[in-house]
Amino acid sequence: MAHDDAAVVKMADLFEPEPATWGLRGDPYVWADLRKRLSGQAIPASLDEVVSLLHTAFGELVGVDLATEPAPSVYREQYGHGGMSSGMIDLDAWRHRLIPLLTQRARMLIEA
Repeated sequence: MAHDDAAVVKMADLFEPEPATWGLRGDPYVWADLRKRLSGQAIPASLDEVVSLLHTAFGELVGVDLATEPAPSVYREQYGHGGMSSGMIDLDAWRHRLIPLLTQRARMLIEA
């Protein structure tokens, strides 16, 4: 039996549309890199796996474990593209808004 790759929902599907607001200037660049990093992967069957995948990829890109890092934000030069908070990543926004947004989108696709 042939596997239909066109029917597989990819992690990249979770990243559209982008949020209307961000925490700091580096956040949209992290979003784009996270999407690119996960683009070829199918959405896992469970939400716990989705959250784990998101946290792992975020940690690899930003160098921070969202679960254990107490700081509300970090600076990463690779995400600096101009402006006052250039290169700043709002960890609290990722913890409380952005990762939950991606998780909610995954829940809708998993439960569909």
